[in-house]
Amino acid sequence: MLVELSIIPLGGNSHLSSEIAKALDLIDSSGLRYQLTASATLIEGEWDEVMPVIRRCHERLRESSSHLIINIKIEDDAGESNKLRRNVASVEEKVGRPLKSAVVSSSEKR
Repeated sequence: MLVELSIIPLGGNSHLSSEIAKALDLIDSSGLRYQLTASATLIEGEWDEVMPVIRRCHERLRESSSHLIINIKIEDDAGESNKLRRNVASVEEKVGRPLKSAVVSSSEKR
C-alpha cells in the first residue's frame, strides 16, 4: 500500500517546516519506506503499519495546532510492493530515460 499524506496546521505561522518536521521525525522513526516531497509525504507499508503512524502524526501536530487539514490518498494494489520506486521506474521506462525529478537533499550534497 502506498499512502500520500499531507497535514496542514492552520492558524499559525505560514512557514510550516518546523511543524512538518515533527511529523517527519515520527515517520522516519517508524522504519517504513517513505519519500518526502515538496507538498506531501509518501509512505509505503501495510495498512496496520501505516495507519498508526498517520495517527501519531495527527496527534503530534494537534499538540501545537487545534485546526489541521489532513489529506490522505491511498493506492492499495494487492500483492504489489516497492511502489515508491516501481511507479517512477515505470514512467521512466515509457519515457526511455531517467527523469530529473529528484531534489538533492543537503545530506546528499556532502
